[in-house]
Amino acid sequence: MATLSWRRLFGTAALAGILLFFSGFCASEKAPNYSFMHKATSAPPTSYYDYIIVGGGTAGCPLAATLSHNYSVLLLERGGSPYGNPNITELDLFGAALSDLSPTSPSQRFISKDGVINARARVLGGGSCLNAGFYSRASSHDVREMGWDGRLVNESYQWVERVVAFEPPMQQWQTAVRDGMLEVGVLPDNGFTYDHMYGTKVGGTIFDKDGHRHTSADLLEYANPSGLTVLLHASVHRILFRTRGRPRPKAHGVIFRDASGARHKAYIKKGSNNEIIVSAGALGSPQLLMLSGIGPPDQLKAHKIREVLDLPMVGQGMSDNPMNAIFIPSPVPVEISLIETVGITHFGSYIEAASGANFAGGSPRDFGMFSPKIGQLSTVPPKERTSEALAKAVELMDKLDEAAFRGGFILEKITGPMSTGHLELQTLNPNDNPSVTFNYFKDPLDLQRCVQGLSTIERVIESKAFSKFRYDFLSLPALLNMTASSPINLLPKHENASRSLEQFCKDTVMTIWHYHGGCQMGKVVDHDYKVLGVDALRVIDGSTFNHSPGTNPQATVMMLGRYMGVRILRERLAGRNDSHE
Repeated sequence: MATLSWRRLFGTAALAGILLFFSGFCASEKAPNYSFMHKATSAPPTSYYDYIIVGGGTAGCPLAATLSHNYSVLLLERGGSPYGNPNITELDLFGAALSDLSPTSPSQRFISKDGVINARARVLGGGSCLNAGFYSRASSHDVREMGWDGRLVNESYQWVERVVAFEPPMQQWQTAVRDGMLEVGVLPDNGFTYDHMYGTKVGGTIFDKDGHRHTSADLLEYANPSGLTVLLHASVHRILFRTRGRPRPKAHGVIFRDASGARHKAYIKKGSNNEIIVSAGALGSPQLLMLSGIGPPDQLKAHKIREVLDLPMVGQGMSDNPMNAIFIPSPVPVEISLIETVGITHFGSYIEAASGANFAGGSPRDFGMFSPKIGQLSTVPPKERTSEALAKAVELMDKLDEAAFRGGFILEKITGPMSTGHLELQTLNPNDNPSVTFNYFKDPLDLQRCVQGLSTIERVIESKAFSKFRYDFLSLPALLNMTASSPINLLPKHENASRSLEQFCKDTVMTIWHYHGGCQMGKVVDHDYKVLGVDALRVIDGSTFNHSPGTNPQATVMMLGRYMGVRILRERLAGRNDSHE
């Protein structure tokens, strides 16, 4: 029995179902009364503001809320509202948002050139509407490396936490994983804290005690309603620049289209400190800069885009922290839990866990973003994902027993990572995905950290604290084989996954949606997040990161929006003028 395959024990697609857990749901079910939120179709053909923010995501919302207290702010979001959509708000429909492939879905699927299925947000609130909800601050080392002011960072985190952060319930599965990590030496026990500290801790969550998700869109509660205009389904196609008679280009407006395709222009008002701020995420921000004529000359030339500025590092340094997991079928029922506890190791791997009595979200016939119905089939490479192969996988799914979903994951995500890739335009349409390569495990240190993380997970599985949730007859090689033969990504599999942890890392690599880079600090923006060589243009979001901060970045991305909003207000109050007029 120790060598039973996953297929024989539970069925080919069962792990796909249990992975659906990560997809998340978004927002409390009651929509706030945001008088400043409108559909872009209601916008005038031309408008003027002190600040124009492109992207109402994890950073854009707190940034807009902060700046609105002193200035007029236009926040342009290409997606819709997170409120009132049952696929987002209802726990019973958990995962439906990521399996929704319609043009108005809050999630837009993409597949990296590495073959790993991924997703980018298309909704007010951004990735905080689609993630696993874990809330944990950046390390003090991260703060120092970024050159941030520690006191303002702390104040900004607290500002965020008053609205969106909660202590998780920590039931049996999560407690067993936490105690198992302590038992195998991931010490000390740091209890419940938002802070990043070596050892094992219980972190925060953006899910409240009733199971409702709170996102960065909720931070718009802080806004001055008379100073803010939020336009939904507003897709920005280009940033406009003044170049004539100037030593360097100056951003002065944007062109956006509404849901009907009608074109609008928004300009920043006259004033040397008024700015356009791009907060469109790690894919959207470098994509928009290139579409606007800022980027590598060969990219611009290939798409016949008029060059505004040769900035070769736009789209470079793209990274996605690889995640690998081991599925453990449980002999006893387990609670449905999102990520609540984490082991922060000295060797650069973070250990987290997820569980659920039924990860299929109430629908055993569809496994969300891990369903073959949307092209997720890891047993064949992308070009072989024929309709026949997908239909066969769907048929296998439909025959699964509910017992196949009882259990959970212990996962590891590496810090950094060291491996980097690049992003390239595919079309001139900002709504189309660019091409992105992350080069998972290209750097041997990343692979070493993965192996050490998986070795730690193996010890946790064998710990006394975790013994209740494991079948005695299932050996660790059997668990590895079960995980490796399930449809996780589009990479081809190797038969020796249970014998080589290195190969297991490569074969079962997944995303945890912590991708970043493309507009990195020191290469595309300066320490004030101003685009190098351009006036009146900043990028403030995760695309500026050289590595992912903390165990999970969303807390820090929200903090960054607030932090930079306060800094900009303080600079203007002090009368600073860094503009090149």
